[in-house]
Amino acid sequence: MRVLSDMDEGKRVRVLEIPGGKGARQHLSAYGIHLGDILLIKRQSAWGGPILIEVHGSEVALGRGIASRVQVEEL
Repeated sequence: MRVLSDMDEGKRVRVLEIPGGKGARQHLSAYGIHLGDILLIKRQSAWGGPILIEVHGSEVALGRGIASRVQVEEL
């Protein structure tokens, strides 16, 4: 199991766990990200900026802080 912020561009991953409490889950839920969802890593910023992912056909930019809380498995 790895965290979303450590994954490479072009990888498909499944969300396994969102530790960090209710606030983290609610924040990600607002972007349409839930346990079991499949995400595509579209772009990783070179200098620690946001991560662009695709979820349910929409592109979402996540900050590194919240992305480091999302535990995923590569598909």
